[in-house]
Amino acid sequence: MTRAVLSLGSNLGDRIGHLRAVVADLGPALVVASPVFETAPWGVTDQPDFLNAVLIADDPARDAWGWLRHGQALEDVSGRVREQRWGPRTLDVDIVQVDGPDGPVLSDDPELLLPHPGTPERATVLLPWLLADPAAVLHGHGPVGDLLERLGPGGRDGVHRRDDLPLHPGGPR
Repeated sequence: MTRAVLSLGSNLGDRIGHLRAVVADLGPALVVASPVFETAPWGVTDQPDFLNAVLIADDPARDAWGWLRHGQALEDVSGRVREQRWGPRTLDVDIVQVDGPDGPVLSDDPELLLPHPGTPERATVLLPWLLADPAAVLHGHGPVGDLLERLGPGGRDGVHRRDDLPLHPGGPR
């Protein structure tokens, strides 16, 4: 069995619909979903705000590469076009980290860097992840709560919780 932490983002089209489609696709593999956050863009700032969330999922048939390929397939279904790094997108599914039967899965392959290298500096991932799993630890970096605290008082600027946009139409899971 592998457990994956997935970071979702969308700033084009039906933003919440794209995130909900991932939740629906994971079905019983979904362990927990964070609340949704609206965040200012990072990298390329001249674009619409993002909706972000973190999902934790278990799947006995999927390894780290399987999570990557599945995330890419979901991005393709949403109509994602890769034109600009950090540019606008219908859906972004990042594999933050994966735990396998023997422990953390680490990868330095340029196509699948695990844990995801930008995570320690991104409140858009750390804050939802901490709410989904208060005991979360980023492999090689420490507790997610400590990483979020290290970002300082301004580290959460532009990151706003959107309780009016649940990932599950019936409310939180």
